[in-house]
Amino acid sequence: MRISELSRKTGVSVPTIKFYIREGLLPAGHLTSPTQAEYDEQHLRRLRLIRALIGVRGLSVEATRQVLGALSEEQSQPHRVLGLALGAIRISEEPPEEFEQLATVDALLEELGWQVHHDAPARGVLAETLAGLQQLGTALDWHTLLPYARLAEETARLDLDQLEGVADPLELAERAIVLTTLLEPALMALRRLAQEHESSQRHND
Repeated sequence: MRISELSRKTGVSVPTIKFYIREGLLPAGHLTSPTQAEYDEQHLRRLRLIRALIGVRGLSVEATRQVLGALSEEQSQPHRVLGLALGAIRISEEPPEEFEQLATVDALLEELGWQVHHDAPARGVLAETLAGLQQLGTALDWHTLLPYARLAEETARLDLDQLEGVADPLELAERAIVLTTLLEPALMALRRLAQEHESSQRHND
């Protein structure tokens, strides 16, 4: 396909595609003449992943380059691919900020029996959130979080069910990012609707 068709199929403008090629994120097309190039399905998949990483996850060009480089080295390991794509495993070596509540998070993870990377960003985010709640006078222990974690566990199973059977690592990463990032607002909206319904059931005569 020509670059114009690649643009149409991915929703990425031609100038942006050329920028990604210059930055080394997207391989150049196969030259058919000094001024023309052809692009294939691999270009299509990779460009969709780049769009998901930059446009959906909001990564920088450099961070996206690191993810793509890591994915190319880990194509045979779906768990590693998903970890990199979703940010469960750190790209940089920068350690997470330490919070006193990390002990609470680790106690919760141990109780759940979850296998989680020590540097998973979500571990630090959860600890930071608990620290903020403590400052507001609402300290939570891991027992309070346990039923919420069980609900999250069920949601994770549903998420991964949607990715079953996807063999291509680029497609797997793209679908995981889009599914997770774009679905999160919908899950929050469902929670709000459920809260309104529950309140109506409890308090309306």
